[in-house]
Amino acid sequence: MQAIVKAIGVRNVSFGQNVTVVEPVNLYGCAIGDDSFVGPFVEIQNNVTIGRACRIQSHAFICELVTIGDQCFISHGAMFVNDLFQSGGPARGDRSKYKRTLVGNNVSIGSNATILPVSICDHVVIGAGAVVTRDIVEPGIYAGNPVRLLRRTERGDSPTDSK
Repeated sequence: MQAIVKAIGVRNVSFGQNVTVVEPVNLYGCAIGDDSFVGPFVEIQNNVTIGRACRIQSHAFICELVTIGDQCFISHGAMFVNDLFQSGGPARGDRSKYKRTLVGNNVSIGSNATILPVSICDHVVIGAGAVVTRDIVEPGIYAGNPVRLLRRTERGDSPTDSK
């Protein structure tokens, strides 16, 4: 029996200035802002926008319809989900069932966190292994499954702020 092998690599990507990509990666139909970094074994799908000065670490998966703001850190193995299985199973390619995710500026997402279709405000830290199932509307440090607020932060004391 013959296998069907599909190679993606880097295709139809809009790169800003000074972007670093460490292969192997699957990047297609997305936009990556100035001064950003994409590590190996990352997949970034169609209709994704990554802001400027972001760092996407190895083994992250960023599915369709995700927008990530500026100066964000997406750690190793972070997973974004756009299909909530609302009909009792996977959408099976029916993009009308996909939902959007919006990540603000200065957001850090820890290793192996799972981000469902939500909106995350600016100046947020998501702990390793967290599962984000609802919108985050207040700056702070969040962790757990489902994610919960551990500590509020103000602009200027968040670990993701540029000094």
